[in-house]
Amino acid sequence: MAAATQDLELFVRDALARGQSRSVIETTLTQAGWPPEQIRAALSAYADLDFPIPVPKPRPYLSAREAFLYLVLFASLYWAAWHLGSLVFDLINRAWPDPASDVYAFRRVGESIRWSTASVIIAFPVFLFVARYLGKELARNPVKRLSAVRRWLTYLTLFVAAAVLIGDMITLVYNLLGGELTIRFVLKVLVAAIIAGTIFGYYLTDLRREEKEA
Repeated sequence: MAAATQDLELFVRDALARGQSRSVIETTLTQAGWPPEQIRAALSAYADLDFPIPVPKPRPYLSAREAFLYLVLFASLYWAAWHLGSLVFDLINRAWPDPASDVYAFRRVGESIRWSTASVIIAFPVFLFVARYLGKELARNPVKRLSAVRRWLTYLTLFVAAAVLIGDMITLVYNLLGGELTIRFVLKVLVAAIIAGTIFGYYLTDLRREEKEA
């Protein structure tokens, strides 16, 4: 696969060097059976400038600093989202307590609320701070949007959010078919769906915006 990609890049470079237009190159490669996304990627590797030879564009590179920042970004997002859901769940349990719960269960809910509140207070501002910092970095150097670690973690986040949404809906339908729906259960399902859906929608929109800009 790597050799095929290298052959494609060499062909595009040689074709541009011989004065062939991008539209002609794209049409030729399409007729040869190359996927459109690979053709666009190969053509976008060279700047559209009036110069005797093809001018390569700068390519993103993976650095330890960049990996650290994105790991902190997504780890703080996961932590904040998990404990936000836990906090709301505990508040729902307080508002609609289970008659079978004892006093020790009530105390455990109080401890869970404190822990989740502390986690959200710390993790969410960290996420916002790192997201703002990385946003400025991307504005100054747009090529970093193609960072491998950024895209992998973004798609991983989409997968996790989608898995939560699917599992949430399966649980809802399962309890609905069993006639075991309660106010507590429905509210918790809605909370999980809202949190996961918000994260999924935000990053999916961000990826689509990048594709349109590209």
